[in-house]
Amino acid sequence: MADEIDGKKSAATPTTGGGAAGNGSGNGSGNGKNGKGRLNALLDDSKVVRDRAIDELKALKQPEKTEVWKSVLRVKHDETPRSRALGVLSNVFLHLHPAKINRDAVAYNYTWGMGGMTFYVYVTLVFTGTLLMFYYHPSKVVAFRDILYLEHDVPFGKLLRNMHRWGAHLMVIMVELHMFRVFLTGSYKAPRQFNWVVGVLLLVLTLLLSFTGYLLPDDQLGFWAVTVGTNMARATPLLGHDGPFGHQLGMTPFNDVRFGLLGGSIVDSNALLRAYIWHCVAIPILASTFMVVHFWRVRKDGGISGPGAVMLESEIKEPKKV
Repeated sequence: MADEIDGKKSAATPTTGGGAAGNGSGNGSGNGKNGKGRLNALLDDSKVVRDRAIDELKALKQPEKTEVWKSVLRVKHDETPRSRALGVLSNVFLHLHPAKINRDAVAYNYTWGMGGMTFYVYVTLVFTGTLLMFYYHPSKVVAFRDILYLEHDVPFGKLLRNMHRWGAHLMVIMVELHMFRVFLTGSYKAPRQFNWVVGVLLLVLTLLLSFTGYLLPDDQLGFWAVTVGTNMARATPLLGHDGPFGHQLGMTPFNDVRFGLLGGSIVDSNALLRAYIWHCVAIPILASTFMVVHFWRVRKDGGISGPGAVMLESEIKEPKKV
């Protein structure tokens, strides 16, 4: 009996050893498969990266095929029998208005008419500002005296100045409302993303126009507004001596953006002259140029962006009953 038990134990021993060996070989083969799987995954990822790099190199050789190029400039039409007609219909000078527009895109309850009204206010500001230049000298000695002369002695001078001043405030409000509407309706999305960038630049130029006009009357309000504003400018990243990375780039109070705006370290006659040039010459030219690009892009993108097509009640088909 004891011999039989010992025999069974001794017989069972090799079986256990064989099982351990089997587990070892199984784990080894499993690890080998996992290693091969990871290697294959890495090879697949490298192929994807390589294909993407090849595509990007091809795009660099043909930039007109990229999405950035298409968002900035309109591509030519394909050579088809209708290509000549499409070339005329899509040309701003040959065909001012889009051939087709969304019937809901021109509704005032959708667009608010802010784009057109902003341009109208801008034309009014250019006109009134040109008239104001006849009575103004950008000098610390006579600037405020010219404002008093304009308000009290020039016929309709006070009306002219108030039209220009309140029109400037109204333009800032209208530009912000216009961009608010564009954002709410998703009109900044493709293919209009480039025009959204142009609109942001126009917002910045509008704010700069309003800011530079503050100093021209040379009164206490303008003096302290420009003082506070330029003190904020010296904290501009990279460009201001108090801003992030300004010191590392060698910015000082005598070569940073604040010094460039004021033409010195204090608000004096140089600041008044520079504000006058920026307000009356440089920024209006830039703003007018970007407005032309903005209107051109609206036309090339198919007119004003509107909501999705609305079906009339007569056009709605009832589903068939099963």
